[in-house]
Amino acid sequence: MKELITWLFGISLLVNAGLFIPQIIKILKTKSAKDFSILTFGGFNVLQIVGILYGYIQSDFTLMWGMVVSLIACGSVTSLAFIYRKN
Repeated sequence: MKELITWLFGISLLVNAGLFIPQIIKILKTKSAKDFSILTFGGFNVLQIVGILYGYIQSDFTLMWGMVVSLIACGSVTSLAFIYRKN
């Protein structure tokens, strides 16, 4: 049972990262981030960094690497928002 929950947790972290992809596509297509909250996504980035650090100190590498992937996706959205925030 523990292995199943660990596997589901790992998959859920990848799904979490994938949920940022539609936002990336929208910003790239419209070249605009006018309805985008940089504060919210900045907060998501901070939470993911804390999750990475927590996973590292707890030797929970499923959590750590899942949060790394999520940070890359969320960080991409945040970066694009800064680039296109005036459009």
